[in-house]
Amino acid sequence: MKLLSPKRTAALLFLLLLAAAVPFGTAVEWDGYPGTVLQGYEYVWEGPESLTPFEAAGLPAERWSPLEAEGHVPEEPPEAGAVWLRVPLPATPAQSVLSLERIYGSDLQVYRNQTLIYESLEPVRSGGSKLLIPLTGAEGEGMLYLRSSGGHIFGVDGDSRVGAYNQLLGYHIKRDLVDLIIGAALIFMAVVLLLGLMFLRLDFFAGGFWLMLVVLSLGVMLIAYSPVLPLVMHGGDRWIEVAFDLALYTLLPSFTLYFEKMFYPEGQRWLRLFRNIQIAYSLACLGLMVANSLLSFRMDHLYRLFSVGILGVVMMGQLVVLLLLALSRARRHNRSAIYFTAGFGVFAVITLGELLAYYLSSGSYQLYWWKWGIVVFIVALIVVLGQKFAENYKRTLSYSKELEKLGNELQRSEKMEMISELAASVAHEVRNPLQVTRGFLQILGERSGQKEKEYLQMALQELDRASVIITDFLTFAKPVVETVDGLDVEAELRHVAGIMVPLAHLQGGSIELHLQSGLQVLGSSSKFKQAFINLIKNSIESLQENGVIRITAWKSGQHIIISIKDNGEGMKVSELARLGEPFYSNKSKGTGLGLMVTFRIIEAMDGTVQFQSAKGKGTEVIVKLPLYGNIEKD
Repeated sequence: MKLLSPKRTAALLFLLLLAAAVPFGTAVEWDGYPGTVLQGYEYVWEGPESLTPFEAAGLPAERWSPLEAEGHVPEEPPEAGAVWLRVPLPATPAQSVLSLERIYGSDLQVYRNQTLIYESLEPVRSGGSKLLIPLTGAEGEGMLYLRSSGGHIFGVDGDSRVGAYNQLLGYHIKRDLVDLIIGAALIFMAVVLLLGLMFLRLDFFAGGFWLMLVVLSLGVMLIAYSPVLPLVMHGGDRWIEVAFDLALYTLLPSFTLYFEKMFYPEGQRWLRLFRNIQIAYSLACLGLMVANSLLSFRMDHLYRLFSVGILGVVMMGQLVVLLLLALSRARRHNRSAIYFTAGFGVFAVITLGELLAYYLSSGSYQLYWWKWGIVVFIVALIVVLGQKFAENYKRTLSYSKELEKLGNELQRSEKMEMISELAASVAHEVRNPLQVTRGFLQILGERSGQKEKEYLQMALQELDRASVIITDFLTFAKPVVETVDGLDVEAELRHVAGIMVPLAHLQGGSIELHLQSGLQVLGSSSKFKQAFINLIKNSIESLQENGVIRITAWKSGQHIIISIKDNGEGMKVSELARLGEPFYSNKSKGTGLGLMVTFRIIEAMDGTVQFQSAKGKGTEVIVKLPLYGNIEKD
């Protein structure tokens, strides 16, 4: 079965989200708009002295001014106290409610005629709140009065309705249920991503943990910002606000960390500084939140300055900076950056526009379109994630093929080395009797006749030819370096480490490089790689869980020291003494020829190999080679 490409998968998920959103919107239209709409709002400002509901009701009609179309009371005059709103309210049966689509202000009191039916001393959430106020029906027909004394913005926006509780509650829930569905889907996606990360190494799945936090934070924010949530959680406004703020404080640094891991893994100084500032500011806001809670929310004005006013500016700065950096990466034809920039660009433009509208309206603008920007952005993140998986798969496949090819070459080399060792042993044993035989034939030639000398001379020639063949065997057994040249130790070791990294990951380990620049040795590049691949492979095979191999190279006098240190199972002293012997190995299927070949290559380069190990504490291999050329000056 052929899997869908990342782009097709993202498109399918986007269509599913739209398909989930459409039925709820159409359901609201089919059900109609329940209840009776209230019209004709008027307002009046108090003077320096507060008014009682009876005094407000007794004010002459000319003192009341019609409320503007947007539902906001004009800017308060000097020395004004609270502000009052009133609207005619028809008679209602029992089990009715008053539905206010969006109300602004704080220290809110609602009266039907002169009877208090609702009071809240907490500030209304940013962008306005949705309220359902129960009506008993005993108050009778008359005026509805609303009073706010704690803020410079007060008013009602959208429809104000009276009707049956079940109908109005169902109407609001269905209107805003899309927010809850998208938020719950994002939280579910984050949980699935977290479960997947439990079976992957974090360094293998770059940025996966931070992506999970980004998706989780966005899901919590969508649910917490939904206007319908306070309607079903009576008295839970503070908890909703805390959940939203915690998600926001997590989102900002996590998003920067994810961006940094995906597109700047090599690190960038000023981006790292920006990320650290974000983390510090989020922690400061968190501390201020805790202090505000402990002081019974007496620091609300200071807390909102930091968590809404200043933090909003920080968010706009972050969106602009990351958008510019993403565009810079996209200009380099980085496909992941192009997908990320497209989705993030839509999200950033929408969010920046809504934040500007919010600040220009002094906090009365209701943020709405940012949730759809999140949907587009999440789709882009899914595409980037699929692209990264595809790139990792291709890279791993390429490494596997290269490793397989190199393994075949190593096997061939080890076989040739074994043959050469066998040839050297046979040649050494055969050469001695041949030399003795040649000596005796020469003595016999001196005492023989002419005819016998001819035969003996032919025998000597054949012995000399056999000696030449034996010398060729010894030459074959000697580890001669084919092409000798100056080698850059840093480049050679980085290439070897790049080949061995997939094998280390499969073993549950990692490779760290600490290499001094400008180091050169004289030798063959292929033989050099062969020797160190053997050493690193042995270290990888000795690793256990969370194993680390550290490869270090530095200059010491006129030599170069290369250290390969692991935290694997280690070896005993008796095992160390036999390393390099033919056909001796600690591995059940090993032949011992790999280390023997490595020793011979290092010896051919006039170097030495030393092992230091302890059982259960790991092994360190120290290779010492002559320095070739001059080290580069920093």
